[in-house]
Amino acid sequence: MPTLEDGREDGRQARERGGSRELSAPRLRHGTPERAGLDRGELRHLVREVHVLTTGRRPWAPGAVLVVGRGPVIAVEEAAGWAVRYSAYDEDTDTGVELPAEDRVPMTVDTPFDLASLTKLFTAVAAVQQIERGTLGIDARVGAYLPDFTAAARHGITVRQLLTHTSGLRPDLPLYDCADDAGRLAALQAEAPVGAPGTYRYSDLNMLLLQHLLERLTGRTLDVLFRDGITRPLGMTATEFGPCPGAAATEDQRRPWAKADRGMLRGEVHDENAWALGGVAGHAGLFSTGRDLAVFCRTLLAGGSYGPARILGPDFVELLFTPPGLGFSIDQRWFMGDLAGRGAAGHTGFTGTSLVLDPATETFLILLTNAVHPRRRHPDSAPRAAAGSRVARALRGM
Repeated sequence: MPTLEDGREDGRQARERGGSRELSAPRLRHGTPERAGLDRGELRHLVREVHVLTTGRRPWAPGAVLVVGRGPVIAVEEAAGWAVRYSAYDEDTDTGVELPAEDRVPMTVDTPFDLASLTKLFTAVAAVQQIERGTLGIDARVGAYLPDFTAAARHGITVRQLLTHTSGLRPDLPLYDCADDAGRLAALQAEAPVGAPGTYRYSDLNMLLLQHLLERLTGRTLDVLFRDGITRPLGMTATEFGPCPGAAATEDQRRPWAKADRGMLRGEVHDENAWALGGVAGHAGLFSTGRDLAVFCRTLLAGGSYGPARILGPDFVELLFTPPGLGFSIDQRWFMGDLAGRGAAGHTGFTGTSLVLDPATETFLILLTNAVHPRRRHPDSAPRAAAGSRVARALRGM
């Protein structure tokens, strides 16, 4: 088993990089774009563009929630379109079956969304919390904590490789086809890298292994770790694993375009593996609102504190954001647009969710949509990138 010194050494190195930011931060408040240091005209254009994304016979997404802030000020909080627009997907016409107007559910700023892979960011924070406590070594081998995960142990996969998607594990594993929980566990334990460790390959399996590691290490399930270590201290009362009955609808999930036959989903996790695992998974399964995610973003931009609560020290937030990022993607122009290039960190989710944090200016952009309603399409992140570029122009305009 790795010693506590593994974690303490990582903490020492992070502190040398991290500076001396305050360990507390003002709570978020609503304010004008000018008070946030953002150009009003550019944000007005952004709001209009998001509304356009949700209109027409085949919108980019039926509904969306947009939140933009800088420092402790939320400058934009806007809802557009529908949380529930379709009753089903018609494969003959390749269109959604529209609900009667009276049965549709309008989007509001309080609508929860299936976050999909944004869940990975919370798993990464939970892991770095253990690194800060000295109970987890970032360069320790996974096999030292999970000796029964024989393939990972045999190939020397490390905690850092899980957090940076450099373990060599393949992107996915059909756990939803396993007969029971024992079969799913056995499949993960036997899964060997398909690429050389150290080479980037984005994989849900990294966060599933990290979930097992954290649960073994702490003796607590992942939902409890998230609640006790992140959401409850920050007052994020709308952020939890499903079911979440009031959430925006996602997909009429059926084969052949999906991996399971479940019908129109609302409040049940969209990701098939997370569903097979009971809804609690390291890679997907969380539901949240734009306002709760704004608190999460503000906390990290403020060095790990929000009001009197602290979930990480500033040096360990710095560790999260040090390229290539732990859980977070750094400077990915394909979804960040012109916000990329100065150390911006963020992630996307398959259901249509995304967030971007710009530590250089303490700015955050949250765009939550139900783009897979009524069925999944080839991913198109152009609107996300356009939103990032619009926020970048709002920063330059001041």
